[in-house]
Amino acid sequence: MSEVVYEETATMIAAGELQSFVPFGREHCRNHPNAFNLQLRELQPASELWSSDGAAGLVGSLQEVSLQERERECWQLKKGCIGVREEDVEFEEELYAAGNVVVWSQGSRRQASSVYKAFTVDSPVQQALWCNFAVPHNKKDEKEVEHTVCIIQSSCVNVHTVSGKDFISPLPFQVSRVWATKFGLLLERKNTANDAQLSPPGEPLPTVFSMLHPLDEIAPVVYKPAGLFESARVQYVSDSTMKIVFTCCQPSIIVSYDTVQGIHSVWALRKVTHDERSTVLRCPAEPVGTPLGLMASGFLTSHLRNISRLDSSVGSGASGLGPGTATSCAVGTGSPLHYSALHSHQSRIMTSSPGIHSRVHSPSISNMAALSRAHSPGMAAPSFPGASRFNTSFNSAPPRGHHGLLPSPNSTVNETMLVPEMEPIIPDLCMEQLWSETVTAACHREMSSQASKVFLTSDLCENHYLCFLVESHQQLRCVKFIESNDTAQLIFPSVTTIPAKDAEPLQNIDAMLVLEACGSLVLYTGITRVSKVFVPGLLSPTFSLTNHLPHLSTPVENVSTPANAGTRHLQRLDEDIMPSPVIELRGPNIKHHEGSFLDDYTFQQATPYIHALRDPVCNRVTLELSTGTMLRISVPEIATSELVRKCLQAIRFILPKEAAIKVLVKWYNIYNAPGGPSAHAEWNLFVTCFMTLMGYNTERLTWTRNLHFEVPLSPVIAAKKARPSDGGSDEDWDYLLGSHYHRQMNSQPVCGPVDSSGTTETEGLSTMSSPSSPSLKLDSSAPLFPHIPALFYVLHLLYQELQLDELQRARASSLVCLLQQLARDLQLEEYVDLYWRDYPSLIGGFTESCFIDQSLIGQMQHPSFLRAEPPCVFSWLSSCLRGEENLPFPYLPGICQRTRLLVLSYALYIIGNENATSTDVSKYLVKLSTSQKSCTSEPYFRRQSSVKVKFSSESLAEQLVVWLTSQGFTLKDLESVPFGVALPVREAIYRCREQPCSNWSEEVCLLIGRQDLTKQAHKMTLAKSKASVGSGLSLEPPATTEPDEEEDGMSDIIQEVTGLIWSQDLRVQEVRRLLQSSRPVRVSVVQLPEVSDHEYIEEKENKLLQLCQRTMALPVGRGLFTLFSYHPVPTEPLPVPKLNLTGRAPPRNTMVDLNSGNIDVPPNMTSWPSFHNGVAAGLKIAPASQVDSAWIAYNKPKSPELANEYAGFLMALGLNGHLTKLATLNIHDYLTKGHEMTSIGLLLGVSSAKLGTMDMSITRLLSIHIPALLPPTSTELDVPHNVQVAAVIGIGLVYQGTGHRHNAEVLLSEIGRPPGPEMEYCTDRESYSLAAGLALGMVCLGHGSNLIGMTDLNVPEQLYQYMVGGHRRAQAGANRERHKSPSYQIKEGDTINVDVTCPGATLALAMIYLKTNNRSIADWLKPPDTWFLLDFIKPEFLLLRTLARCIIMWDEILPNTEWVKSNIPQIMRGTFDPSEDINMETMAQAQDYITAGACMALGLRFAGSANSDAFDCLYEFARSFMKIMSFAGTAAVQTGYYNLQTGLSMILLAMSMVMSGTGNLKVLQLCRFFHKRTGGEMNYGFHMAHHMALGLLFLGGGRYTLSTSNSAIAALLCALYPHFPAHSTDNRYHLQALRHLAVLAAEPRLLVPVDVDSLKPCYALLEVTYKETKWYEETTVELMAPTMLPELHLLKRVKVKGPRYWELSVDLSKETQHLKSILSRDGVLYVKLRAGQLPYKDDPQGWKSLLATTVNHRNSGVRAFKPEAISTFTSEPALVSFAEFFCKSSEGMKHREDTLVLFSAMLYECVTQECPEMLPTYIAIEQAVGALRRGDLLQTFPLWQLRLVVELWDSRMLRGPANRHDTLLTSEFLPVMKNAVDVALDSWLRDNSSVLSSYTRGEGLSRDTQSILLACFLVYRSIPCLKNTHTQLEGCSSLGDLLSQSSQLGIPLRDLLRLVPVLLGSASGPQTVLGFPLQAF
Repeated sequence: MSEVVYEETATMIAAGELQSFVPFGREHCRNHPNAFNLQLRELQPASELWSSDGAAGLVGSLQEVSLQERERECWQLKKGCIGVREEDVEFEEELYAAGNVVVWSQGSRRQASSVYKAFTVDSPVQQALWCNFAVPHNKKDEKEVEHTVCIIQSSCVNVHTVSGKDFISPLPFQVSRVWATKFGLLLERKNTANDAQLSPPGEPLPTVFSMLHPLDEIAPVVYKPAGLFESARVQYVSDSTMKIVFTCCQPSIIVSYDTVQGIHSVWALRKVTHDERSTVLRCPAEPVGTPLGLMASGFLTSHLRNISRLDSSVGSGASGLGPGTATSCAVGTGSPLHYSALHSHQSRIMTSSPGIHSRVHSPSISNMAALSRAHSPGMAAPSFPGASRFNTSFNSAPPRGHHGLLPSPNSTVNETMLVPEMEPIIPDLCMEQLWSETVTAACHREMSSQASKVFLTSDLCENHYLCFLVESHQQLRCVKFIESNDTAQLIFPSVTTIPAKDAEPLQNIDAMLVLEACGSLVLYTGITRVSKVFVPGLLSPTFSLTNHLPHLSTPVENVSTPANAGTRHLQRLDEDIMPSPVIELRGPNIKHHEGSFLDDYTFQQATPYIHALRDPVCNRVTLELSTGTMLRISVPEIATSELVRKCLQAIRFILPKEAAIKVLVKWYNIYNAPGGPSAHAEWNLFVTCFMTLMGYNTERLTWTRNLHFEVPLSPVIAAKKARPSDGGSDEDWDYLLGSHYHRQMNSQPVCGPVDSSGTTETEGLSTMSSPSSPSLKLDSSAPLFPHIPALFYVLHLLYQELQLDELQRARASSLVCLLQQLARDLQLEEYVDLYWRDYPSLIGGFTESCFIDQSLIGQMQHPSFLRAEPPCVFSWLSSCLRGEENLPFPYLPGICQRTRLLVLSYALYIIGNENATSTDVSKYLVKLSTSQKSCTSEPYFRRQSSVKVKFSSESLAEQLVVWLTSQGFTLKDLESVPFGVALPVREAIYRCREQPCSNWSEEVCLLIGRQDLTKQAHKMTLAKSKASVGSGLSLEPPATTEPDEEEDGMSDIIQEVTGLIWSQDLRVQEVRRLLQSSRPVRVSVVQLPEVSDHEYIEEKENKLLQLCQRTMALPVGRGLFTLFSYHPVPTEPLPVPKLNLTGRAPPRNTMVDLNSGNIDVPPNMTSWPSFHNGVAAGLKIAPASQVDSAWIAYNKPKSPELANEYAGFLMALGLNGHLTKLATLNIHDYLTKGHEMTSIGLLLGVSSAKLGTMDMSITRLLSIHIPALLPPTSTELDVPHNVQVAAVIGIGLVYQGTGHRHNAEVLLSEIGRPPGPEMEYCTDRESYSLAAGLALGMVCLGHGSNLIGMTDLNVPEQLYQYMVGGHRRAQAGANRERHKSPSYQIKEGDTINVDVTCPGATLALAMIYLKTNNRSIADWLKPPDTWFLLDFIKPEFLLLRTLARCIIMWDEILPNTEWVKSNIPQIMRGTFDPSEDINMETMAQAQDYITAGACMALGLRFAGSANSDAFDCLYEFARSFMKIMSFAGTAAVQTGYYNLQTGLSMILLAMSMVMSGTGNLKVLQLCRFFHKRTGGEMNYGFHMAHHMALGLLFLGGGRYTLSTSNSAIAALLCALYPHFPAHSTDNRYHLQALRHLAVLAAEPRLLVPVDVDSLKPCYALLEVTYKETKWYEETTVELMAPTMLPELHLLKRVKVKGPRYWELSVDLSKETQHLKSILSRDGVLYVKLRAGQLPYKDDPQGWKSLLATTVNHRNSGVRAFKPEAISTFTSEPALVSFAEFFCKSSEGMKHREDTLVLFSAMLYECVTQECPEMLPTYIAIEQAVGALRRGDLLQTFPLWQLRLVVELWDSRMLRGPANRHDTLLTSEFLPVMKNAVDVALDSWLRDNSSVLSSYTRGEGLSRDTQSILLACFLVYRSIPCLKNTHTQLEGCSSLGDLLSQSSQLGIPLRDLLRLVPVLLGSASGPQTVLGFPLQAF
């Protein structure tokens, strides 16, 4: 007995972090005002509740709560994680449910728990759980996962998602348990007692259902049992004996238990396949002979659907059922389907339940679900007056008197058959059986019982187990499972049982904690027992019986106190060299014995013991004690130090699984013994353990013996601590000499005198040469002895990996001690040599080697991959740089990641093999695997890779950077790569930084250090609100003094940007002044003496009325000016500036008002202006804002007088695309109000938002308002005329460019719609006809003659007839009836009224043939060339015809006056014969209108292009028109003021179209000139035109401009129709609302450079390249941004030009999407200043830059460079502080002056070369060279790096000086440093050539400075290990022989020449070889 106990205590580990555990939710619930809490309070005296001991008091109180209350409390814990990677923040999440409350809390070890969410529901919570639902995305198959909490109540499930949606899904049945799976929830139906006898033999009801989303139907689950015969049969899970005990998401499995057979089964859960679905639905049950049997299945499923239908019409009380129907099928005893009733032919079968037919009437809920996933509904199901109908109360008697559900008594079963067949519910998930327990004869039903706990665990070697705990047997059954290749299948090879009372898995340490029957805790990994777990403070039952255990004489406390832990060294290992890691399970007899022997003692009641385990998270678990308290403990991890962890990984990788587990278990026990080692001793402990396992006697080896005492303090203290006796001894001195500390120190000159005693060295040498003393033999029976070579090789590769990481390199020196010992003992000379070269000072001190018997060497497994020549990653990379062939480098997958990355990077970038990272990996890397065949394929590699493929290095650099990013390599990783190795990667990065691709991902841009691009890739949008601005353009309006300044509605223009675009003047302020309409106007009228006061007041009011014409026209322009400049706050209504029509009269500032009654004011004068005001306010909202349906409705004004404004607001929301979010319900609501303006705004808005989509719902909406689109027999709706016009235009917009035949036909006939009787269609016919024409043009926009399927309509001919007149054609088709009787008011006869139809027809032709250059159509539109015909055409129509003709002949428009004049017919241009009778008036008008039309066309052609020729041309015409107007003489009289003004307005509009968004001053002056003119003929319409021109000129505050796409031209034609309203209520010729459609032509093309560091907009030079066209060659222009870009389809590329900023080019020939997205996000283009440059604002000429000083001669720059000035040139804090601390001379630094100069030069170099990240490399090189010259290098690592740097430089130079600019180290710095190294090594060689020759002869090396320098020399000169080659080289007599011999060794020539004197033994010094001076090389 005692022996066994000893074994166990020998392997015992201590648990850490003990703390008492109380579920946080319970604490929270105490303070939560709910019912449960109150019951708690009543149940115990108050004193106890507030007792001082807190948690214990609460536990006591809870025990008094009745049992039922206790059971209602439950909680579960899981690991939570924030952040991308696991290790970011790790905490525990707890979900606690009690009573009606569910509390979700979070807390970690470092911070207290806090409530994340608490939910209170209406009825007691049955269960609460976390579940992830997969929501399918619309586009692809990818699923978005929604994390939710599901709360199960008796009647429904509440689902709350993390993103804030919540759903309530009613439950159609009582649920016993709910399970979370990968797909959603699984529900188990509660079985009622009478279920079994009621269900017919044919088919029981399903018991397991799934819910894939809270909005989906609950569907039954089907299962597919294993076995040959039944495999085809898929059926519903309807077996009530099957209970689910466990579900898991990854892998997706379910464990169930069969209560009858008593066996557990494992099922895979997956989606149902199509075949299975059809199988189940076709034949769910075996057919029974009776007709009833046949019918049962269909009836059942349909009935089941009835029960679980969520949308059936039964629910509402209105459907004929009594309001209190509690059950949807309460028949007989209340089972869901009363089968006895069905069988006995009783007539009470529920056939007439309306629910059965519900399918027919109501839409399926799944469609509903699909619709409403986008919104977050309050209730998932349609809300009936209560979900009561779902509580199908199985156990309650049916309510009496409710016969609504039952059919009439005379219906019989036979009628039942005629029920329309309903489709059954389609199953979603299928369970496929994978494994079942075997039923043995012994294992009877009584024996087995349901598993109380099931979990997955894995062991340290990645075997996976499914474990279930059968409590009645006190055993844990572990089933091993393997995922097969297709992960769906799992294979279960074996089952193991472990005796256990309870168990829990510990996820992240691959172990599980088992509570044995005796009460002790044991740790297992998989099924391997690791050790007992000792919980400090809890007496383990076996320990408490000290009197029975003679072996443990010490008191128990002694074991666990940390204070004396240090004294217990690892003597244990000696007492018992290898206790077997797996302690066999003891036989049952011992177990029983132990159990009984415990029961005899009474202490068991007194001391608490562990009663159960629960809630494992990571490596923490809760112990439940018998007293009811809970403790949370954490089980320690397997290793804390990174190095040990890596070694263990490597060991696990290479060893067979069984051996690996043994080693890991052994190590775990030693490391985690109670009072175990501190972290720093971990490595020493590991080495001792590891070598012991290999068979070493660590006590006898000097260096391992010293490991026992080593502490990284000075060794003296360590020795004292270790030896209890204070008296010294000789051993102390030996220990000191042998210690690691001494070896590190002894090469320092300080230790010189001590070293001279050199005893240890001589002894060491003697031991090495003499045959090994027997004490140093290896024990060949040790478990790892056979694996020594493999383990050695794996650790060697790990060592190479550590060398590549600066942060890990310090650990490599610890590892090298172990490696050199193994290499010596395996007699691998070359490896020892390699280690000596790396750490000469360290390795020289190790001399002992252990003796391995030759006979035993055979027992070792020598793996094939262990080569004689050691793989060295540095020499591999170096030969890469020299361009030599290489064998593939070995690596351990998963462990040596850095090796893999760098080897492949060199292969890709240096060797230049593009496939290095994809198909050719095997050429460069060879994976190590445990069963490796020898590398037979080497010659094949050689042959292949000798074909050098030269790629352009540019693309290689790009490929390298992109590939590194894809491997997760970041700048931080690059910093830890040694400087020599990293140089090529840095060079590639540097090249990519110069010319990056514009479409690289964010991570790539981060790696190459272009923050500007990173930020750009970040998909930034401008701020959602004013305050927090994403892109850094501050939208804060300037703080103004006057309060009313804010309210003019123009305060949102971005000041910072406009300030940069127009930096010289205040034109934006001026525009604001001109367009503001919210302040009173100044009415200055001088009172003449003869005017009475009353007349004077009238005069003032008349003057005000004139001014108000202007004020009312302003909002149209203001809408364009503030376009898309504001992001509304969703909680505030949109501020709308009021339209102020009052005035102030100077000098006394008296109020002038129009409503005084003194003068007549037209009625409804302000209705349209306030509509425009609403539009202007709404257009401020940017399309990217967050606007939803509720906010739109929230803005609805209370007062009816603001209704017009709201109507405008709705139209504006349509124009910026937000109206699509308005719910259909609201749209209907607004239209039924019958408010004319609202209808107009809404119809136009919705149509604009759905531009060109042919949306059906919108089409229906519009058709109701257009009589022509309704069926001829439909009732006449009284639709206001203007609404009809808006609807017609709406059809044009929705069908824009689609060429839809039916709509085109209707619109064509509507252009000439005759007036009807009864006054309909008689007023404002012109605007309707025009609208129909415009709409027809939009539908067929740009189709020209290719109108598919419309040839029979003769569209062009019909339009021509409408244009020139003629007989009316008979109305075709549907509308014949409508137009039978002529109008009683208007007599038109049967000719076409050209005055009505001409404008519409002309513009329709223009739009259909837009840009088609169709000359025949264009000729129809030519102005007539005889005076006679000219007299017949209205001059206005001439303007339209000219405009139409020009835009059809789009390509012929030229920006010069000759072209404009060429449109005037010949007869008007010549000189006139006075004898002819010419009407001068006709001629003048025709000329002016044709000119205006041509100018208008010119404006459209060059819209938004800011073309200077076009502008000059238009400006000239504007001047000439103004001249004519200013002479009040003949010409003006002839043309008429109105006509001239119209022409001038059109030219002004054309000019502002060309200059749109540029804010051109000349146009602004013209607009301001017309703004001032208010008297005379200047009516409302002209003001509207002029202010629209002003708005277009500053479109969107200078951020938008006009596009010339077909769609934009159509919008501009609608908006700028050349007939402006005469007064504010005039819609006769053109509907005023259409003026706003100009917005549809606006597109953002402003590019704003934003400095990525300061986030302020700045100037930057752009280079814009135009594509070649037929008018001009490919041209490149330079623009200073912020600037408007030309239209993107004209451009080839846009590039940010240096020298100030980093270059960045966007290539538009590939794709324009990237630039479009930049422009649409406020045009923010991030740019990054180059170091040493200043922004243009601070330094316009570029004279202050850092490089300016170096213009004259290069080197003066360095001398003139003052480190203090650095801060002005670079914002990088590292560089600034480097200058501060290392480049300034201070008092103490006087003697280091040269170093300071050197540092300054380095800094200068880095800043000017734009590679600040190179500074550490420069410093490292300088340090390495310095150390070499001083001779105090301890390791040769820096020389390796220098050698790599030099080799890279050489390989670049070899390509010729042309490539010099590619390299990073461009200056003279490197040659100087290289020279210094050469000089130092050469001078050493001259003095010490004997050392080298003794090395080549293979003599022992002494441990002095010489050997260190020798190692440096060998490394730097890349001389291979010569120990076995000296014979070949020694014998050479001449240089020729030497060369031929050495070519095999691969020594570079210049390094060989250094060796010549030594090898040839020539007497001449090493300075000259054969007459060459050495320096030449």
